[in-house]
Amino acid sequence: MGTRQRVLAPWAVLLLTALQLAGASHVVVHRSLEAEAAAAPPSVPASIVSPLLRTGYHFQPPMNWINDPNAPMYYKGWYHLFYQYNPKGAVWGNIVWAHSISRDLINWIALEPAIYPSIPSDQYGCWSGSATMLQDGTPAILYTGINRPDINYQVQVLAFPKNASDPLLREWEKPAAYNPVAAPVGGINATQFRDPTTAWYADGHWRMLVGSVRDTRGMAIVYRSRDFRRWTKAKHPLHSALTGMWECPDFFPVSGPALQDGVDTSDAGAKYVLKNSLDLTRYDYYTIGSYDKRKDRYYPDNPNGDYHRLRYDYGNFYASKTFYDPAKRRRVLLGWANESDSVPDDKAKGWAGIHAIPRKIWLDPSGKQLLQWPIEEVEKLRGKAVTVGGKVVKPGEHFEVTGIATYQADVEVSFEISSLDKAEPFDPAYDNDAQKLCGVKGADVKGGVGPFGLWVLASADLQEKTAVFFRVFKDGYGKPKVLMCTDPTKSSLSPDLYKPTFAGFVDTDISSGKIALRSLVRTD
Repeated sequence: MGTRQRVLAPWAVLLLTALQLAGASHVVVHRSLEAEAAAAPPSVPASIVSPLLRTGYHFQPPMNWINDPNAPMYYKGWYHLFYQYNPKGAVWGNIVWAHSISRDLINWIALEPAIYPSIPSDQYGCWSGSATMLQDGTPAILYTGINRPDINYQVQVLAFPKNASDPLLREWEKPAAYNPVAAPVGGINATQFRDPTTAWYADGHWRMLVGSVRDTRGMAIVYRSRDFRRWTKAKHPLHSALTGMWECPDFFPVSGPALQDGVDTSDAGAKYVLKNSLDLTRYDYYTIGSYDKRKDRYYPDNPNGDYHRLRYDYGNFYASKTFYDPAKRRRVLLGWANESDSVPDDKAKGWAGIHAIPRKIWLDPSGKQLLQWPIEEVEKLRGKAVTVGGKVVKPGEHFEVTGIATYQADVEVSFEISSLDKAEPFDPAYDNDAQKLCGVKGADVKGGVGPFGLWVLASADLQEKTAVFFRVFKDGYGKPKVLMCTDPTKSSLSPDLYKPTFAGFVDTDISSGKIALRSLVRTD
């Protein structure tokens, strides 16, 4: 049985191309073409998990629990991805840094865990962190260690490759003379002090950020070092806001000369992104702004941005991490999706969590937001195309796209709406809560213009389906305002799944009546 897609639209003419995708490889044996990988010690055991429930081309380990992506990097011809992993089961706990390598960010080889509890600073857990390329080209990793059994007492730990000439970076050592490199002193909450960023170099000092909170004020604490081994806390954070705990902060340039270096954020006049994963909402938010390297201060361009911020993703996406890819001169975004199964179901199937498809991100010409697109390598998985063109779909109608024989597809669909005149007035009460609006105006609620889009993974009787759709409103000035929504409330008949709606407003010009959608579909 293949992937079933149906299209719903109001008086729309559409062109749809569904490219069937082959599955990506997530091997735990060594491929003969990869001589360097073949020389590695035995990899992790082959999964005993049924392949029927596995994803086709998203990243996931052979089995067990996965959460945050950590320290992605490109080194000596290989992409490296470390990630939070429980080697003992499909629930959170016993956290180590698992390690996979790839030539293309799509097909992965799993190696032995790279970082695991081994010193007093991390004996009760190795939590999230980042990689930095030092000036001599050697990578270094900073991460959060848990050093007490009674509470999650958090410190920051430094690790270097045991053998920097090994392109697979299989072994890491933690210098006892320096660890922990940062501890929660000076009023820092010891249980809310984690996730160090990639460091940057300016004026003879390295700088890194660590996420924290004071009362309800989330903050990115600055640490400085001359040698990357001895770190000192700055007097004030890089930035803070009344948003709750900042997890997994990320700070990087998106314009100016610094962009070419990927890490060095010392150039004046460049634009920067400060991203935080908000523990209160479990979403990733970012602002665009300027960085004063003399004061070590970040200033969002939008003064209200800290409270009505942009999001990387308007779905189930959290704890993201970016890295600069020097091989293709791009910044790549990775993130964790916790999916929707219950804990008993996760235990039964033997795994939990995936990573989203890697995306290239860059600054919009307006300078007000980021743009993103799945990395080009995913298109190598494309196979036979199924194309439907010039199809007219009237309000309340739908039609099935047939001929898709695989369990995953890369769907591109263009809609041309006959008229926007009947667009509903937009209620400004939802201006900062598109997700709530999607819950009220879901896929089954008829509107003036919309809903129109796709039903993906639809059963033959349409009792199970996930809607990905647009709805057009008119704001107080009569201009179109486009809501994009994913409505999984009917995605399964199981009552135990987590099935919230996800939504965002699309910054696009639909005045011509034309809009396009790309959806990477997979079953599990």
